[in-house]
Order: sequence, then C-alpha cells, then structure tokens
Amino acid sequence: MQSQKKKPKKQRNKYLTLTLIASQMGVTIYLGAQLGKFLDKKVGLLKPWFTIGCTFFSMVVSLYSIIKQLNRINNE
Repeated sequence: MQSQKKKPKKQRNKYLTLTLIASQMGVTIYLGAQLGKFLDKKVGLLKPWFTIGCTFFSMVVSLYSIIKQLNRINNE
C-alpha cells in the first residue's frame, strides 16, 4: 500500500499579503471619496456632506475587510 502523505499547503507570503491589504484599503477609501465628490456636484450641495459620508463609509468597509483578512491570516 502506498503511504498517504499530506501535501503541505502552499503558504502565502505574509508581507506581500499585508502590502496588498494596505493597497486595497487605500483604493477603497479613494473610490469612496470620489463617489462622494461626484454626488456633491450632482446634487449641488454647499457643504460636502456626500464626500464626508461616503469617505467615512468606505473607511468602515475597508477596516472590516482588513480585520476579516487579518483573522484569516492568523488562523493559517
């Protein structure tokens, strides 16, 4: 009978993963700010309420995503 050996899972490079996470956070926040600016121009508000709201929302979404990804990295 053949010996059943488990193949080791290929480990990701943690530094590369963390760099990609930081890039993802930056892109998410940037896109949220751009969406807010677009909506402020479209609606014609005097104060940038949509920019503030969309930027804050994108920060919360990116932080949630980062926490989930870091928990997955720690569990590996």
